[in-house]
Amino acid sequence: MSRVALVTGGSRGIGAAIAKALKAAGYKVAANYAGNDEAAAKFTEETGIPTYKWSVADYDACAAGIAKVEADLGPVEVLVNNAGITRDAPFHKMTKDQWDQVIGTNLTGIFNMTHPLWPGLRERKFGRVINISSINGQKGQFGQANYSAAKAGDIGFTKALAQEGARNNITVNVICPGYVATEMVMAVPEKVREAIISTIPVGRLGEPEDIARAVVFLASDDAGFITGSTLSANGGQYLS
Repeated sequence: MSRVALVTGGSRGIGAAIAKALKAAGYKVAANYAGNDEAAAKFTEETGIPTYKWSVADYDACAAGIAKVEADLGPVEVLVNNAGITRDAPFHKMTKDQWDQVIGTNLTGIFNMTHPLWPGLRERKFGRVINISSINGQKGQFGQANYSAAKAGDIGFTKALAQEGARNNITVNVICPGYVATEMVMAVPEKVREAIISTIPVGRLGEPEDIARAVVFLASDDAGFITGSTLSANGGQYLS
């Protein structure tokens, strides 16, 4: 019987690549999304992967959404916490709302998604929790005090929870992508992209599929001895 995987922010960008790669690897996949109904409908039409709408910043919505996914597909055994937002501003101009939105989605969101699933994972004595952080959670970034703080928090969450899950065969790992050729990155001016690429030793932006392949491995039985790890997928741009 195929394992069920749930990917947050799973209908676009890196999340969509992850969802498609997990389906290709034999998982039953559900993709969560927050707001873009048109993109979600198109994604489901193209891939056959069902989409479910809720905000990961809302604990009760997460619990209800997870219950719906499990009613439709079965117990979720693989969780990919990919959903994330940016609200960039230099700190002296950053508003409390910009801070709260990013922390609420990018950090509290992984608590909201993982916490309702945790009892079932422990009871079944199997689970894979894969958190998507960022290179900027490792090194920081100008104008992203909120984002960098949240993504660094994702790494700490991973290391702590991995220790709690290990005895029950639940692994918890985090991937820190560098700059990936998503819609957001490709929308910046070409000169800016060229400047970014000049700092990446492999000489290119990442592709969403680069991250997806890493997720598929960490979700697999082959990765059962890997937990609490931080995987940097950034083309050598930042070495930690």
